[in-house]
Amino acid sequence: MSDCHCGKKISFEQCCEPILEGKEIASTAEQLMRARYSAYASMAIDFLHDSLHPDGREEFDFDATKNWAENSSWDSLSVLSSKAGLATDKTGSVDFIAVFTDEDGVEQRHCERSQFKKVDGSWFFCDGQTIVPEKVGRNDPCHCGSGKKFKKCCG
Repeated sequence: MSDCHCGKKISFEQCCEPILEGKEIASTAEQLMRARYSAYASMAIDFLHDSLHPDGREEFDFDATKNWAENSSWDSLSVLSSKAGLATDKTGSVDFIAVFTDEDGVEQRHCERSQFKKVDGSWFFCDGQTIVPEKVGRNDPCHCGSGKKFKKCCG
């Protein structure tokens, strides 16, 4: 049994798959963010659309998202921090680093703070801003867990 795409040490079938298939709803903003990463890795493009806040769905480009997901290798996800976004909250944010290899074979690191809102008991992704992980020296190990120095990785 391999770990879930989202980095949890349990199987995809026990972790993100029930959320992607609509059998469970994400109980926290972080759980939804992890499920969205797993959706890229497992090509669950409809879930990526449906987990967007309704106000942002008009801008969703299904074909471009599918192309990106299919032509990338989804290597790892590191959650840096979460603010609010618990089952009792209405909003939350999650800072993370997603590592993927693009269609040209180049490893990419996407560092983001994602914003989430809960509507009628379900969490939705609203927006994301690129971030630089906090207070890391250029020669310190990178926060994403790559084993590389920050300057050669996300820096």
